[in-house]
Amino acid sequence: MPNQPTTYLKLHKVPIILALLSAFLYYTFAYQLERTDFIKLLTLFAASFFICYKLIQFEKWNFKFLIITGILFRLIFLAAEPNLSQDYYRFIWDGHLVGNFINPYLAVPNDLILQSDLAIPNAQLLYDGMGDLSAKHFSNYPPLNQLLFAIAALLGGKSIMGSVLVMKTMIILSDIGIFYFGRKLLKKLNRAPHLIFWYFLNPLVIIELTGNLHFEGVMLFFFVWALYLLSEKKWGLAAIPYALSICVKLVPLLFLPFFLKHLGFKKSTGFYALIGLSCLLLFLPFYSADFIANYSKTVGLWFSNFEFNAGLYNAIKQMAIQFDGKPWELIKTYGKITPIITVIAVLLFTFFRDNQKIAVLITSMLAVLTLYYFMSATVHPWYIIFLLVLGVFSPYRYALLWSATVVLSYYAYAKADFKENLGLIAVEYISVYAFLIYEILNSKRQIPFFRKK
Repeated sequence: MPNQPTTYLKLHKVPIILALLSAFLYYTFAYQLERTDFIKLLTLFAASFFICYKLIQFEKWNFKFLIITGILFRLIFLAAEPNLSQDYYRFIWDGHLVGNFINPYLAVPNDLILQSDLAIPNAQLLYDGMGDLSAKHFSNYPPLNQLLFAIAALLGGKSIMGSVLVMKTMIILSDIGIFYFGRKLLKKLNRAPHLIFWYFLNPLVIIELTGNLHFEGVMLFFFVWALYLLSEKKWGLAAIPYALSICVKLVPLLFLPFFLKHLGFKKSTGFYALIGLSCLLLFLPFYSADFIANYSKTVGLWFSNFEFNAGLYNAIKQMAIQFDGKPWELIKTYGKITPIITVIAVLLFTFFRDNQKIAVLITSMLAVLTLYYFMSATVHPWYIIFLLVLGVFSPYRYALLWSATVVLSYYAYAKADFKENLGLIAVEYISVYAFLIYEILNSKRQIPFFRKK
């Protein structure tokens, strides 16, 4: 009589082989890839995405297999330095500043590096690594993020890799938390629990969060936790993780007006008060006379100075150039218009949409954030992960497609001058636009994007 492990191997032979192949691809990505090698990057990512699809297809009810596989994929990146992003140098820099009670919102690295008594281990290496763009600006990371950086710097000591290891551990634990609360939320929404694996096994999530140390995963852990508590009618408790989510990344601020209808006036007032108080307590240690001005100026740069992987903005810019428009003037004007349109969209979805049901609330969030990213002049690949999470809890799947096509934007890293390939970006966005239009036009069985419901 065959023993149990042998029987399991026979029954799951193909998924196990696929998981091992995917592990090899991730190992190659983590330790043998230069980001300038776009063809290799694209091939590894595409193959990993295909295997992700097959693993979910074959084993979607085998939760133990998929959760263990997802964790093992992340552990492969544990000892690797990020190879697609240099942001982690600034994270560690800010962490050491906070650990030494220096406010990262009041001094730029360009000035601090000139100090002979600067108490930052590996200061010159961190300064050189973060790049000129980061070095000349104040920190734009909210206070809870700064606290996490400080913990990583403290535990990592004088070792950059030690701090990286601590931050990766934080992100992996956050992903496990997203899996835990995400699965429970899917059950509350009467949706298939295995849908959470489109997040947990997604190559974009694994590569950009654990691999390249973006803290969207930590933000989303608190955000999904808050949504689950809201689905349980525990709005008072939900306010705390929601505030923590804001204090890791500011994006959840965008959705606050939606809770006016979801909770009603009385409860939403209490909800806002708890969030405001929690955020205030976290920001308070960093407050000074110059804090608000410096922080607002740094955040504002994302609207009026930077551009990367833009959809609508690139199309408008190319048309403007045909009529002798100046791109450096266009982005200033465009950057002022984008927030206005976003605020109008938020207000429309707040007052003309019945957001009482959690499923409708999540779809409203997905619609507004999608509009914002479609208009934004800067859409880094890891930004799409927020859409991906919201999409898991909605009937719409275009964010999943976008999580696959956004890798085309990394062509820019293959060039010394970071010049983008507008043809590849067009392929990325046209495919997403087309699929979204298809889903909206075939939304009889879905929660509509635009109709009141």
